[in-house]
This record gives sequence, C-alpha cells and structure tokens, in this order.
Amino acid sequence: MTDAQDPKSPQQPQKPESETSKSATPQPTPPATDTGSIAGASGGTAPTSSTPSSDYATSATPASPRATAKPVAGTAEGSSDMPPNPDTLTRPVQPGDAQAQPSQPAAAPSAKPVAQASAAEVASDRNPIGAPTRASGDDVKAAGVGSAGGQIGEAGETGGAAGGAGGVEPPHQPSFGSAPRPGSPASMGGQPSYLQAGDSPWSVLRRIMSARFRAWYDRAGQRITQRTLKIGISARIFHPEPGSKGLRSKTLQYLEESIAHWVMSRDVLVFMIPTVDTQGLLHPSHIRLHDYAKHLDGLVLQGGADVSPLTYSEVATRHEWQGDRMRDMYELELLHEFVEQGKPILGVCRGCQLINVAFGGTLHQDIATDLPEAIPHVTETYEHNRHTLTFPEGSSLAQMLAPVDVPIVNSIHHQSVKTLGRDLSVEAVCAEDGVVEAIRYRKAPFVMGLQWHPEFHRAGGPEFLDCTPVLDNFLRAARETRF
Repeated sequence: MTDAQDPKSPQQPQKPESETSKSATPQPTPPATDTGSIAGASGGTAPTSSTPSSDYATSATPASPRATAKPVAGTAEGSSDMPPNPDTLTRPVQPGDAQAQPSQPAAAPSAKPVAQASAAEVASDRNPIGAPTRASGDDVKAAGVGSAGGQIGEAGETGGAAGGAGGVEPPHQPSFGSAPRPGSPASMGGQPSYLQAGDSPWSVLRRIMSARFRAWYDRAGQRITQRTLKIGISARIFHPEPGSKGLRSKTLQYLEESIAHWVMSRDVLVFMIPTVDTQGLLHPSHIRLHDYAKHLDGLVLQGGADVSPLTYSEVATRHEWQGDRMRDMYELELLHEFVEQGKPILGVCRGCQLINVAFGGTLHQDIATDLPEAIPHVTETYEHNRHTLTFPEGSSLAQMLAPVDVPIVNSIHHQSVKTLGRDLSVEAVCAEDGVVEAIRYRKAPFVMGLQWHPEFHRAGGPEFLDCTPVLDNFLRAARETRF
C-alpha cells in the first residue's frame, strides 16, 4: 500500500476539510477517485481524481443517503480525528482494501447537506449514468463561485491527468457570455417594437419631418389667428394760436375719442402715429413713418381739417379754405408707406378725400359753391345731418353691408371728390345729388375711403347704417397681410 492509499499518512493528497471548516467556509472539494480503477488502468499509483463534472452544489436540500459497505479513506468517517458514524459500517480499513475491492463505491454519510457534498456526488445524483452535465445557476449559487474557483482549477489538473489515462473528459468550465438584453432590438428580430413593420430610415425620417412641419404650421396658424392686431390712426394736428398761452401756444397731436373706440370695439390695439422730423433741431430722431408702417397691421385716416388745394395743385378760392398743408404731407407719406407694404387703409371723411388726392384726383373746394344744386352736406347740427346712399353696380361696399332698404349716413363735410384718381372706383354716392360718398383703390387688398363718419352712427340712432361689416373686412385684410 502506497502513501496515497494510507489514511494515516501525513501526506494525504486532496484531503477534504473537516466538518467544522466546511461550516465556516462552504467550499466544495474535488471528489475522490476510484484509485483501484485508475491503478488498474495505469499500472501504478495515480493521483487522486474524480469523475469529471462541472456541477456545483445546488441548494441546502439534504441529499438522499447511499448505502455503503465501509468508510472510505479521506472521508469524515475514515479520518482518525472524527468519531465514527453509527449509520455506516465501522469495520476498520484493512491494508489493500483499495486494491482488493476496486469496484466498491465510496461510502457517503447519510443525510449529508448538499452544500458540503462534492460536485461529483451531486452530479452522480442528477446523472446516474455519470455523463458530465452543465452547472445550473442554482448550483453556482449553492457552491459559491468565488470559493469554487480554486477547487475547479485543482480538479481540472487532476481531471486532465485522469482523462489522459482513462479517457475521461476534463470538467466543463461555466460560460458567462453576453446574451441579448430583454427588450433590445437583437432580442426582438432586429428593430424596436415601436417601429412599424417594414420601416426604413427614410420612412422614419419622412415621419419626423412631417411632424416637425405640422408643429410649425400649428404655431404659425396660432400666431396668424390669435395675435392681437395693431392698428395705427393718423393724428389730428392743432397748430399754435398767435398770442395764446398754455396748450394753445403749443403744437398738439391728438385723435378723436370715438374713432379710437370704434376700432377697439373689435378687440384690437390702437396706436396714434405722430408726425416725424428726422432733421429737427431740438429732438432729432432716426425713426421714420416707414418704421410705423412696418410694425403696424393697418392704417385709419381720421377726419379733421380740409385738404389744402396746394396738395392737388390748385389755389384756394377763399382764404378759409387753405386747409392743413402740413398734415397733408404727413398723411400722404404715411398712406404711401402702408400701400407699398400691402397693408390695408381705411379713410374717414378727410381720409377719403386724401386717398383720392394721393392717386392724382382733385376735390371740390366747397360743395355749395361748386355744386349749387346739391343738398347741404354740413350744417350746425353736425353729425346729426343725414342723407341716403345708393350703390353703383358692382360695388364691393354694397356686398359688405347687409341689404338695407334706405341706407342712411351722416354728412359733415363741405369738400368732396371732383376728379377721380387713377385706379379708383366709386363705391357709393349720395342718393339726392350724386356727390361721391365712398371710393376704393382697385390695386390693393383693401384701400377704401368713406365720406361719412361711421364711428358716430351708433350714438346717432338705430336708423343710421351699421358700418361694422366695413370695419370687420378692414381688420380681416389686416390679419391676412400682416406678414
């Protein structure tokens, strides 16, 4: 009997740990081999080895006991330091037993925990035939991956030697290769689940661009339809009176309250546009009327003083009909700036006359003088003076206003259109004398002049023509041409 077969020899190879050390550090040990079989095959002493297996102990469930004939050297029962197990045979091991009985299986303690059993015992329980099996996740957890690493290395060396001698495979090493992550494109056929079947990069890009365009279109539509309009109103000018003090000694720019409230009744912002003087000696500025036309959405030319005959190349027949030449120059520049930018213009009374003059027309300096057969168009009753209207065929103004049997308007002017300017058309005339009461510029979205004051109609009474549709069409054109 060799030293490897002597259980009392101090150089026992692969001696398993005691029960105490196993409970402290549960590390599986390589199983003992059948030395008789190896010795018979090799003809000499063979290193201790076990049937190759890659399984680790799986759980703490006690393994079923196996019947044994006697304690095996190297086990707890066969060690001199441990008390004998009454459940096993206690016949002392005789020299030569390992060689005399090569086919007798090694005894195992009954009800031994799987955590303390060797990997070969667990593998033999699962696989009675003895074929090597792959370790499961539970085996790795029960045996402890960290502590089993060193034992696997030792078992691999001995298993390799035994495999060379007896044709046994080396123990299988566990594989920790990367598997497809759940929910990843590789695990679902190559594309994310939120993509449609048959999607390509171009189709996805097309949908992205379409969504971006719809978002931009919605924002642009919201800006067009919901942004508050900004309407400019030309200023009336009060010139200083000689010898006066206080405000009457200053140049004043103002607007009449009714025109501002009439425009604001449609929930728009109103701004009075002052005159500008880029070469003023006291307060020079680089702001021009062009800047007002650029940032405002529409222009209203309100009533006031007469248009000067000098503006349409005539001489005043009476001194009191000189008009306001300064205001003419200011409003004509303002009107042309808005026309060039395609923004709507609504002229009221004086504003209607100025539109005619701006496109080359002329005026009657005084209706009573030039048209003696005409009815009085201005009286002491001011806005309560009235007359009826008629609309020429094809008048756009007649289409704006609701059908009215007798359209009545106020009349507060002593000047009127004489010669019609270029590209202008007559929209309404006085029913009694044929004096022009409304005109329109045909080459612009909305440039219209009304000789009466529509802002006074509601206060004048229900019999006056409701001109709110005219204001609505003006504001509609302002919204459509604001860019």
